[in-house]
Amino acid sequence: MVRMLQAYGVRHIFGLCGDTSLPFYDALHGLDHGMQHILTRDERSAGYMADAYARVTGKVGVCEGPSGGGATHILPGLVEASESSIPVLGITTDISTAGRGHYALTELDQQELFRPLTKWNSVIDRAAHLPSQVRAAFRAMTTGRPGAAHLGLPFDVQKEAVPESDLWTQPDFGSYPALSTAPDPVGVDALLAALLSARNPVIVCGGGVVIAGGESTLTEFAATLNLPVATTISGQGSLPETHPHCVGVVGSNGGIAATREVIDGADLVFFLGCRAGSVTTERWRSPKTGTRILHMDSDPMVIAANYPTEVGLVCDARLGLDALNAALRKRGAIDTDFQGKQRAQAAQRAKAEFFAELSGSTETPIRPERLIAELQLVLPEDAVIIADPGTPCPYLSAYYQLPKSGRHFISNRAHGALGYSLSATVGAAFGRPNAKVVGVMGDGSFGFTAGELETIVRYNVPVTLIVCSNSTYGWIKAGQKAGFGERYFSVDFSETRHAAVAEAFGVQGFRVENPDELQVTLAKAVAVDGPTLVDVVCQPLNEARAPVSEWVA
Repeated sequence: MVRMLQAYGVRHIFGLCGDTSLPFYDALHGLDHGMQHILTRDERSAGYMADAYARVTGKVGVCEGPSGGGATHILPGLVEASESSIPVLGITTDISTAGRGHYALTELDQQELFRPLTKWNSVIDRAAHLPSQVRAAFRAMTTGRPGAAHLGLPFDVQKEAVPESDLWTQPDFGSYPALSTAPDPVGVDALLAALLSARNPVIVCGGGVVIAGGESTLTEFAATLNLPVATTISGQGSLPETHPHCVGVVGSNGGIAATREVIDGADLVFFLGCRAGSVTTERWRSPKTGTRILHMDSDPMVIAANYPTEVGLVCDARLGLDALNAALRKRGAIDTDFQGKQRAQAAQRAKAEFFAELSGSTETPIRPERLIAELQLVLPEDAVIIADPGTPCPYLSAYYQLPKSGRHFISNRAHGALGYSLSATVGAAFGRPNAKVVGVMGDGSFGFTAGELETIVRYNVPVTLIVCSNSTYGWIKAGQKAGFGERYFSVDFSETRHAAVAEAFGVQGFRVENPDELQVTLAKAVAVDGPTLVDVVCQPLNEARAPVSEWVA
């Protein structure tokens, strides 16, 4: 197993030890393989680290854990990665095959546990099958729509011999997307003809463009036809958000009235590398019924799943855009009046004015808008920002202007579990060591994975963590306010001095209650060559003007 991972170009493994993993750990200890094992404090954290690592590197992320509770704890990371089209390999060890059915400690059916929640899944019951199963896992993770895989290794199988001649790999499958599919030329012409027949078309980009590395091809396509480009949260980075054609995030989380108007005013929406799910479409209310739909995605199952679709193309986003650009060049001069730049810039101006109403606020607790504004002034252009759900995600998605294309913003949008960003900053920092990595979380999220502060200190990971501290599960409390008559139940908890907690682990901590001290404190924390945490006493979501459509309504 160690040699197979090495051959696929794996450089980092995130995981946690257990009894059933002893042979695997002994191999990692004894062989000269060039990989670094990052010992975590929780298997779920290992999965989130591998997820973020894969997102910033374009390589398969690898996490591992032991049997029983280890297998159940690692599962959330694999589910999030798979649903987000990110290739993460989860390796779990298991009891010996001979112990099955005898009530062995930590016994559970790993094959059935992981089957519905990963793209590829196998418990390897014979060592002779290991090389082919590893190859199948990497092939599955990186081709088509990328996703997560699980491999189970029983204790006794780990000790069996494997013929050295079987230890071959296809290194291309260590990165993604692999074996990318180009579109049908007939479909390309049909999609382009439909698009050119519209009056006010708009592109909505999901994560597929960044995953495929199609940012430059999208820029060319949008500029050639003067099209406005909106994104989902996962699609941020498809264009720089300062680009004149970029509308910004749309949908119920991070969209505002000005960006929604671009979608509702369109007579045709082109979903590009986007599933058109509930958040992007505000529960399928935007675009409105009757809007013409075009759809391009690497997964055929998402096309026409939610909207009648005029033309669908199954292909890699970059190759699809390449084909569309080639078809446009072949056509020559095209007379269109889509006014994409004008529509996008009007939305940008309206959003900037809306943001400015609160971004300079001197109120306490500190307005989230003020935090975003100060963060924008402090962080370098190539920073990687990782946001937990809750307070950070809608504000950062709506208002933080990413100045560069590519993967610079990450949020776990598939399942939205709390506790993601603190762990994910570790994976992102190992994957992109020359960039400043910042994790933003609510205090509810902090409580899920605070133990990983020890991991951060042990490896001296130079991340900056920002906690929006308001002593409540704010998203739920805001929902109780908007939809349940302010009948608040079981959503508040006591205040934690997060900076003091961080310092107890060895992280340099800061606390900010006065908004006028925010920029200076953030700048100090970001400049430290080591781990830092800034505890920001922040307005709770139920009292805020968050860019979440159901609360605004």
